[in-house]
Amino acid sequence: METLILIVFVIYTAMLFLVARLSSKRSDNMSFFTGNRKSPWFVVAYGMIGASLSGVTFMSVPGGVYTGQFTYLGVVLGYVVGYAVIAFLLLPLYYKFNLTSIYTYLEMRFGADTEKTGSAFFILSRLLGSALRMYLVVFVLYEFIFKEWGLPFWIPALIFIVLILLYTFKGGIKTVVWTDTLQTTFLLLAAVTTVVFIFRRLDISLGDLFAFSKENGFAKVFETEPTHNKYFLKQILGGAFITITMTGLDQDMMQKNLTCKNLRDAQKNVLTSSMLYIFVNILFLCLGAALICYAQYTGFNLPTNADGVVVNDKIFPSIAFSMGHFTAIVFVLGLVAAGYSSADGTLTALTTTFCFDFLHLDRKNNVDEKKKTHIRKLTHVVFAILYLLVIIAFRPFHNESLIDRLFQIAGYTYGPLLGLFAFGLFVKNRTVNDKIVPWVAVASPIVSYLLNLYSQELFWGYQFGFEILIVNGLLTFMPLLCLSKKSDTPKQNGSVC
Repeated sequence: METLILIVFVIYTAMLFLVARLSSKRSDNMSFFTGNRKSPWFVVAYGMIGASLSGVTFMSVPGGVYTGQFTYLGVVLGYVVGYAVIAFLLLPLYYKFNLTSIYTYLEMRFGADTEKTGSAFFILSRLLGSALRMYLVVFVLYEFIFKEWGLPFWIPALIFIVLILLYTFKGGIKTVVWTDTLQTTFLLLAAVTTVVFIFRRLDISLGDLFAFSKENGFAKVFETEPTHNKYFLKQILGGAFITITMTGLDQDMMQKNLTCKNLRDAQKNVLTSSMLYIFVNILFLCLGAALICYAQYTGFNLPTNADGVVVNDKIFPSIAFSMGHFTAIVFVLGLVAAGYSSADGTLTALTTTFCFDFLHLDRKNNVDEKKKTHIRKLTHVVFAILYLLVIIAFRPFHNESLIDRLFQIAGYTYGPLLGLFAFGLFVKNRTVNDKIVPWVAVASPIVSYLLNLYSQELFWGYQFGFEILIVNGLLTFMPLLCLSKKSDTPKQNGSVC
């Protein structure tokens, strides 16, 4: 079966390179960074589903049903609120100033040090978060395929990174917009096909699945205990701010949106994506319930770690491979699609951010296009190497559901971005010393971490969940407000007040 899966992988990758070749014709530096702002909004909206899902959603959301039931749906409902904020608050700002890197706004509002601080937090966030997503894909392929061949873990990681580097090398974001449509298709196809296959194997219906979930204690949608870290109001609020930060303040996600022809198209894209995202996540939660149902009906032993604890992230791949060649191949196709979609846009966005916010490549009129292209390609390769190193380094730390670890990372690294943008947008006619901002931005996640670590002792048993992101943002916002001074002639602030 390993040989058959390898053949399917090669065929899928060939399809991807064909799409990349067609989409990167006559590409230049502006194609790489902005897609020449000609992307059809509906193509971006559909492709954004795959970009948002990633390998973590593909496996951790279905697997997470085993311990978290359907409570993740609260986070998804919060996403809708977050997408509305992006559509009607952030996108108008980005299009107003015709931004390529969204962190250029921070320079306009505060200064160069703040711009670099915001960019640095994004680079840290994406290197860790996206590499973690990619790690999960490589981990599963290694455990179920490459390990049988006696190959070390870094070999499949290297193969993936090299392939992604090659097909994004020329077209950049212009290529990513179109390859994401292919990734989304295979991600959804894998989920739907697996659910249908389980239904037919067990001879059950969707109604039977819901009845099974209710009878076996997997049907809870809203956690009503306020001190619980999955309390439904915290889930909804956390989901909203996760979307605002991890999409609206994230260069990777917004760079795709900013390839649309105009603001109206970009807004239609974001709002459409938010609706589609609800149905897609419900599909993956139903997949999780179907997997548990299959395990119970057939007596399949769920995968455990050395301590006998079920490993959520292994539930989907273990069952898919046990059901036969067809489901294994479908699973691998979906997983590979998730892996590619996790990394291609990230590498492009990291390159864009560094070139625009640190090198200011767009402002160097004395540097010819050939030299700029050389710098851009070199930056792209360096980030690919860093990406690979993070994936390899994370292997010893994979001991829990990665979607929880992903949101933990986001809570600390995106919090300062939330505080900076909130101050820039909502505080009118006040300025902050640009040199102070980096110190505040670094201090806030440290304090947030300590609060989270001792929350039960300090706050009468209260456990922070996704809302630690909001706390982190406030710990950036409030000191900036206290240290700010009234100014009659502030920097261009884009304030909404």
